[in-house]
Amino acid sequence: MLLVEDEPAILESLAFVLERDGFTPHPTSSLSSALERLQSETFELVVLDLMLPDGSGFDLIRTLRASGRGEPALIVLSSRDHEQDRVRALEMGADDYVTKPFSPREMVARARAVLRRTRQGAPQEV
Repeated sequence: MLLVEDEPAILESLAFVLERDGFTPHPTSSLSSALERLQSETFELVVLDLMLPDGSGFDLIRTLRASGRGEPALIVLSSRDHEQDRVRALEMGADDYVTKPFSPREMVARARAVLRRTRQGAPQEV
């Protein structure tokens, strides 16, 4: 799982919670580093902040979905809580949208739910 979040405290605590619950998080804090990792590694799930220091998370959604493969699964985690942002992200191909502040337990549950819907026979390791 790739975590793309520029707030260090959120990135660290979310990575800790996800790892504790059986995921293998790979944290990064910028759009450019996320794009580099996605070119060289395969992830089942990306958790993505929309407001990054070097660009918009919407750009990453567009790039991921332009490939036509429909993967990886994508959960937006953002302080942008306007309906237009949620709708835009979902229409662009996000699988879920969580607003900050958020419950770590809910994020784990949402990650599991998204992976259940998107796996279709894939291995159970996260």
